[in-house]
Amino acid sequence: MEALLEYGYIGLFIGSFLAATIFPFSSDVLLIGMIALGGDPVLTVAVATAGNWLGGLTSYWVGWLGKLEWLERWFRVKPETIERHKAKVERWGAALALLTWVPFVGDVFAVVLGFYKAKFLPSALWMLVGKCGRFIVWALIMI
Repeated sequence: MEALLEYGYIGLFIGSFLAATIFPFSSDVLLIGMIALGGDPVLTVAVATAGNWLGGLTSYWVGWLGKLEWLERWFRVKPETIERHKAKVERWGAALALLTWVPFVGDVFAVVLGFYKAKFLPSALWMLVGKCGRFIVWALIMI
């Protein structure tokens, strides 16, 4: 926690960004630590949300760059499985981005939405709502 205080809001932003990509740690811990160390709750939520949202959008774009052949060849995912997941993404669409707030699996939703080319703007907005909502809940618990 000392390091968090040393790097302040920039550290919170970077940590929240990285936590929304492939790095396995929790931005919630960073947010809670920042508030516990006296950070302004509104600013802390805003910074954590911005970092985590931009990290999620990065994951979306990484998915967008993916190719079906890569899943089949490198990960041995069967075409039937790919089609089954594609149907789910098409059914629920960008609203699935609301689930990107869920620790650990949320990042997968962001990549999948990009991979299946879900509409960007609605995906980005739902992602923002989900991530911001999670941080607001944590901040309210901490106050």
